[in-house]
Amino acid sequence: MTSNEKPIYDSSKMEYRYLGNTGLRVSVLGFGVMFHDNIENMKELIKICLQNGINFFVTAEAYGFGIAEKTFGQALKELKIPREKIVVTIKIFKSGSDPNDVGEGRKHIIEGVKNSLKNLQLDYCDVVYAHRYDMNTPIEETVRAMNFLIEQGLTFYWATSEWTADQIERAFHIAKERNLIPPICDQAHYNLLYRENIDSNYRDLFRFRKYGITSFSPLEYGILTGKYFDGKSKDTERSKMGFLSEWEAKKGEWEPKLKKIQQLAKEKLNCSLAQLSIAWVVKNKDISTAILGAKKPEQLNENLKALEIVPKLTKDILEEIEKIMVDVIKRKQ
Repeated sequence: MTSNEKPIYDSSKMEYRYLGNTGLRVSVLGFGVMFHDNIENMKELIKICLQNGINFFVTAEAYGFGIAEKTFGQALKELKIPREKIVVTIKIFKSGSDPNDVGEGRKHIIEGVKNSLKNLQLDYCDVVYAHRYDMNTPIEETVRAMNFLIEQGLTFYWATSEWTADQIERAFHIAKERNLIPPICDQAHYNLLYRENIDSNYRDLFRFRKYGITSFSPLEYGILTGKYFDGKSKDTERSKMGFLSEWEAKKGEWEPKLKKIQQLAKEKLNCSLAQLSIAWVVKNKDISTAILGAKKPEQLNENLKALEIVPKLTKDILEEIEKIMVDVIKRKQ
């Protein structure tokens, strides 16, 4: 390493929180591997993450049906990242179009995790998520399959993703009744625009279960960067996947309010709308980690500056944000 190079690991500027009711510590900002298929670009993103203390990474079998996992795994291998330095998580629900390529049944969970680990070139992962609740599979089968993965050393923990509070409680009940291992956290949709589960429905899970949250889309698929304001940008990749349908339907209502938030960010915090939005998520102590989804190194570096904004989010600033967003919040809840 030359005198001008950053060390590959630097946790000095990062905050770490326990992931739910466990001893696993994760960075308050994580990184999601989704629209990534370029190994060299992936290596640059991983280096930026590690140089800024990010240790939490998320991918899924559905992301490019294995392409994202393979890109991430090969990048880790080429960078020679020691396995114990990072927390790697996998989401399982759909890997293809065959009958058993979908769902949270025992066959797909176990085979899906093994295939994901093969793609990642890893012997184990830290957390396996049930990517969605499977209405067609008995919940006991899902809990038992996850328990099997842990007993076999293929993962340390299992978790839920976008499950309701009632569904999570059912998993805890089954686990206790059958002497199995319960889930530790949920990967939930949470940001300035989308917050009903975290702010309302999960309150007892936080209080009585110490349930963790790894929140995704803190920028609501780019809406909270302001890049779609005034019709300036068209992200066809996300539009084709339906991620921007709600924005297209409600931008007349949302855009004026978000512009006010953008002005507040600039005038009172000297930051961007994106940085304020990320900081707002991290400010919530019920959030274990907020998952960033940058594709470009410069975008990731800019988003990481959100950590500097978190302590500036005073009670008065937070109340001002809520006053601006109040009608949107009420309508979504």
